[in-house]
Amino acid sequence: MKQVEMFTDGACSGNPGAGGWGCILRYRGQEKELSGGAAETTNNRMEMTAVIMGLRQLKEACAVRICTDSKYVVEGVTKWLNGWQARGWRRADKKPVLNVDLWQEMSDLLARHEVSWIWVKGHAGHPENERADALAVAMRDKYRDGNFGGA
Repeated sequence: MKQVEMFTDGACSGNPGAGGWGCILRYRGQEKELSGGAAETTNNRMEMTAVIMGLRQLKEACAVRICTDSKYVVEGVTKWLNGWQARGWRRADKKPVLNVDLWQEMSDLLARHEVSWIWVKGHAGHPENERADALAVAMRDKYRDGNFGGA
């Protein structure tokens, strides 16, 4: 099974507001950078989108180590996801799960791979997290400034 490393981050100006996401995929020393954004979104949606877009790139089952500074994503997958699914995408308090569309897609994509999660503190000098952040911020700024043609 191929071993892939993924580094992700999201950024938002206002919450909601213009947002961007960045993802770095590493396989056998080769890296691929991905990024994108939205004119009106939230930070959590951008964090999730970074993971989803990275997973979409994987054409076969892989062992994936995902490194992110988003506790929302890590805890969502490792602590809450199974319960949400069992309750029909409702939280323990019976309220609907936020960002259910992205959680459902992420769940489907994760099921294809062997995934491990690593949480890192954001803006603490982790090189790949800093690079993913820079990608996300650049896209956030393009969407915030209305300069997103061709991005």
